Amino acid sequence: QVQLVESGGGLVQAGGSLRLSCAASGRTFSSYLMGWFRQAPGKEREFVAAINQSGGGTYYADSVKGRVFISRDNAKNTVYLQMNSLKAEDTGVYYCAATRAYYYSRRVDEYDYWGQGTLVTVSS
Repeated sequence: QVQLVESGGGLVQAGGSLRLSCAASGRTFSSYLMGWFRQAPGKEREFVAAINQSGGGTYYADSVKGRVFISRDNAKNTVYLQMNSLKAEDTGVYYCAATRAYYYSRRVDEYDYWGQGTLVTVSS
């Protein structure tokens, strides 16, 4: 089992940047594929990015490709989401999630563990 805690959210102007972090407990972090999702007010949770167990492979939603970058540090049990050129439509609660799967998935129900989320607000 793994527990996830996100941090780094906040208020930023459009065009700005933020880096989110997700710290994981446990000694098996490197066995999990990690994902970031977001949920805007009144909308369903949607996939943002994922990174494989080694950190050597990544996968992005089309809406963030080229602006958002996911990375991980297995020695620190942490996954990051660097977000640049932020837009108002990037506003939402950002969640990190973990799965033991060895394939990328956009589906919420294919991730086993979730953090509590961190709020990102982009002002236009």
